[in-house]
Amino acid sequence: MGFVKPYLPDLDYDEWRARPRAERLRTMVVDWASAGFGTPDAVYVLYILKIVGYAAAAVFFVTLTPGIGGFGDVAKWWAEPIVFEKVVLWTLLFEVLGLGCGFGPLTLRFLPPIGAFLYWLRPGTIRLPPWPGKVPGTRGTTRTLPDVVLYAGVLAAALWALLAPGSRSLGGLPGTAGLIEPARLWPLVILLPVLGLRDKTIFLAARAEVYGTMTLTFLLPGTDMIATAKFVLLVLWWGAATSKLNRHFPHVVSVMMSNNPLLRARALKRMFFRSYPGDIRPSAVSQALAHGGTALEFTVPLLLFLSRGGTPTIIAATIMVAFHLLILTSIPLGVPLEWNVFMIFSICYLFVHYAFIGPAAITQPLPVLVLLAVMVATIITGNLAPARTSFLPAMRYYAGNWDTSLWCLKPEAAAKLDAGIRKAAALPSVQLTRLYGEQTTDLLMHKGMAFRAMHTHGRALYGLIPRLCGPAHETDYTPVEGELIAGTVLGWNFGDGHLHNRQLISAIQERCQFAAGDVRVVVLDAQPIHHPRQHYQLIDAAAGVLEEGYVAVSDMLARQPWTADFPVEVVSVPATGAPVEQGLAEP
Repeated sequence: MGFVKPYLPDLDYDEWRARPRAERLRTMVVDWASAGFGTPDAVYVLYILKIVGYAAAAVFFVTLTPGIGGFGDVAKWWAEPIVFEKVVLWTLLFEVLGLGCGFGPLTLRFLPPIGAFLYWLRPGTIRLPPWPGKVPGTRGTTRTLPDVVLYAGVLAAALWALLAPGSRSLGGLPGTAGLIEPARLWPLVILLPVLGLRDKTIFLAARAEVYGTMTLTFLLPGTDMIATAKFVLLVLWWGAATSKLNRHFPHVVSVMMSNNPLLRARALKRMFFRSYPGDIRPSAVSQALAHGGTALEFTVPLLLFLSRGGTPTIIAATIMVAFHLLILTSIPLGVPLEWNVFMIFSICYLFVHYAFIGPAAITQPLPVLVLLAVMVATIITGNLAPARTSFLPAMRYYAGNWDTSLWCLKPEAAAKLDAGIRKAAALPSVQLTRLYGEQTTDLLMHKGMAFRAMHTHGRALYGLIPRLCGPAHETDYTPVEGELIAGTVLGWNFGDGHLHNRQLISAIQERCQFAAGDVRVVVLDAQPIHHPRQHYQLIDAAAGVLEEGYVAVSDMLARQPWTADFPVEVVSVPATGAPVEQGLAEP
């Protein structure tokens, strides 16, 4: 791969383009298995610089705290209790501005490389309320001036807390700089969930399940804060590990590791697949890494939580730091990079430096129990009913079992979407064409299709296209990831199909008024932890639900990524499609 130009497979473009979609997809899947996505090295340099900027800004904000000291005194003040508060608040602000997850070329944002505040400070863009039929004052999907003011208020509240002095008692913790007064935190604690009731996209982008929850711990006395923050991270690790108790996760490992920029040798990339090039399912190596990592995420954090210093703490901390470094250095698509940096810092800060503080140090157990109960209940609900619970608060991170969608657009529909939606950027294919031309863009978009197809649910999504679009699906429609639609019209996406399900279809249809047949969408729900199948719907944006049924996980596991058709269990075929709005399920 080049420094600026992406790596592309060596092929006869015209001959390859004349093949059926399944054959074109197969070419890209096989190429991914030996070369990864082919990201230019300049993109990796960009993300490394962004990580450095994130860390430098965190240090900068900490040094603004009276009594802390300057950059040269980091070794003296890094473990002050207020430092952890400032790092959490800065990371929340960083994410809700759109600078963290969902930033840049690896999320197919090029011109500009950011969405987020470019959308959320602009009236007329699309917002998605989580429960419009239940929460008064949240109906509608158009961002208004009050929504913009509310978002600006969240930014201001986060900055106001971030710039707070340490004027509160340390509550039994060692240090000299004090803690942030709750009065400086309450505006953020109140405004962020209120904003989330108007627009779930911003709430999710803030990574509120991590940084919002951590901010709540800052309302507790000093030792309670540290002990509860440890509980929060333990629940986070266990929630993530629970979501990986499935048969999807080895596919995630094989895709992520074969795309690791540090593993340049093609032979190394190919070892993550069963039998290259004929069988691109996870190899025994990928299976071992997946299941071993899940076991590690259950056991080592518990040791880290229970140990009170010394060798056990150092061993457990070293393993968990290595765990997050592995994810960080693989630079996965979606790029949750700063999150892993934060986790590494938290391990050293909470579990190593403050190893001596455990649950026994908690002086106000009731609020701690309520907070943990809400977290655990959300995780349980998210695993039992993933179609109704976002995978972020449910802490089902990167487990290969997500709600997904695939949109099939006619050319005139793509043009109408571009013209009819208020946004800050064009569709990724349009952005790429400006940079590289049509041919390179076509190859890169097929590489993106290969990424999805190599996950289990991708087999179903692409295999359902003939049922969705009919005999002309090869000639009349262009498949587009729901993630790319969400990123374009909402300003943010991070693998959460709740942002591009029926609610978004309805919002876009309201603005674009597509004719029947112009836009067809497969909406595929994640697998509940207790069921062996996944629910799907085939939807026409204008006509409504065309068909719904189930696909078996075992069928996805048995097939190759380029499967051309897919067995389904049909449960409903409406005589005429019910309007999407009438079938709207609150996420």
